[in-house]
Amino acid sequence: MRLHRSSGILLHPTSLPGPHGSGDFGASAYHFVDWLVTAGQKLWQILPLGPVGMANSPYMSLSAFAGDPMMINLDELVAKGWLLPEALSDAQGFPAHRVDYGQVAEFRMRLLRAAAKNFFGKKNDIDAYKAFVKSSSKWLEDFALFMALKSKFDNREWSNWDPDVAQRKPAALKKALAELEEDVNFWKFTQWCFFRQWTALKKYANDRGVHIIGDIPIFIAFQSADVWSHPELFFLDKNRRPTVVAGVPPDYFSETGQRWGNPLYRWKVMEKDDYSWWIERIRATLATVDFVRIDHFRGFCAYWEIPASEATAVRGRWVEGPKAKLFKVIQKKLGRLPIIAEDLGVITPDVTALRDDFGFPGMRVLQFAFAADSENTFLPHNYVQNAVVYTGTHDNDTTVGWFRSATERERAFVLKYTGSDGVAIHWDLIRTAARSVADFAVYPFQDILGLGTVGRMNFPGKINDNWEWRFTWNQVGPEHADRLYELSALYGRCIADRLKLPSYPDGKVKP
Repeated sequence: MRLHRSSGILLHPTSLPGPHGSGDFGASAYHFVDWLVTAGQKLWQILPLGPVGMANSPYMSLSAFAGDPMMINLDELVAKGWLLPEALSDAQGFPAHRVDYGQVAEFRMRLLRAAAKNFFGKKNDIDAYKAFVKSSSKWLEDFALFMALKSKFDNREWSNWDPDVAQRKPAALKKALAELEEDVNFWKFTQWCFFRQWTALKKYANDRGVHIIGDIPIFIAFQSADVWSHPELFFLDKNRRPTVVAGVPPDYFSETGQRWGNPLYRWKVMEKDDYSWWIERIRATLATVDFVRIDHFRGFCAYWEIPASEATAVRGRWVEGPKAKLFKVIQKKLGRLPIIAEDLGVITPDVTALRDDFGFPGMRVLQFAFAADSENTFLPHNYVQNAVVYTGTHDNDTTVGWFRSATERERAFVLKYTGSDGVAIHWDLIRTAARSVADFAVYPFQDILGLGTVGRMNFPGKINDNWEWRFTWNQVGPEHADRLYELSALYGRCIADRLKLPSYPDGKVKP
């Protein structure tokens, strides 16, 4: 897959401004798309859109298929007549620059339940709702029941539910469906609202030349509808608890590695039915985004297996993954795969070969470029065109924060390499990325705003205070879009129809 030369912004919808405690698919999301167009940007990269699980992480979602109800635009529900305008008046006291997940969930869930009750009472749009439920039945039925049961059992992990329910005994599931019918329908309603609103927002973006880059974590959370409904696909013991879990060995981010805790796939079992679960997962994701970044791509070649009893990721082993077999089957079923391979970390030749054999662009991160010498593959002079360059990712500090905490040698190297004086290092790295040969260039919005570490989205290995960052529109001035447009136009990442250059009296541009 080759990409058309362009650039864009990394910003999760929860980081958008808005009056209801968290960014959502409301007015600010549409305004952000308009801002992207003004800034000459053609890409909007987001994090996984699923309902967040442990530590509010979008990479530990409660479902590989569902959307996060917290992103539903409540104003649209008012416009539909399912909420009274005064219901939103309680949206007071939310912090402007961070998401208080507990406070936001309590407020939004209360209103979503009221909206669902009114919807089922009035039954306007009921045909559209029923059509969604039918078309999404492969995953929606299990997800809705899972969420209803999760509430019934006080949010305990599903392996600690009533044994017959945890083991999915048919009689127990039938009884639960009858008992929890109202709650099951509520969760179906939230998913209909989510995908209806997201589809409209994506269309608005696509119609204006902005494409969405989504994100698929290679692994999924144990506390998810997927593991509960497909336990045979994972390494679980007789009590349906993980025997081994995912993570990465000690690396740049952590001396003890990262113990993610996700259950690991039984790839040989998946192979027997031609990886049908993965095919449906990719199919569903590509129905909602234009490109998809697969997190921890190297795990398809080999993944770090940690005994579930271990507290850290230090003691583990590399285990071979499905490699090309998986992607050959997916490609045969779905055709061309617009996949971006997150090929960071310990990359072996077989990972590079897998990426290149399928033509997947890899990732280059400028913050990793200056710790070694001129042969460092993250330095732009070593790039290939079929790549995506980032100043940093959601796992990095902001560029300003990184520069402040970098070693003296790194700072000297980056200043020399970019010809910078360090005063606006974020713009210097953005310029460096923009003029590289990489087809895609993506910048965290925090770098556009020149924020320090206060704007960091995630700190790998740290459990608390992640995923909370938000901005406000008063932080964004016309100079941000103007400067980004100019860089994009200068380096061929957008049409230079508004680029102002000095010219001779005859109209020709000065050399």
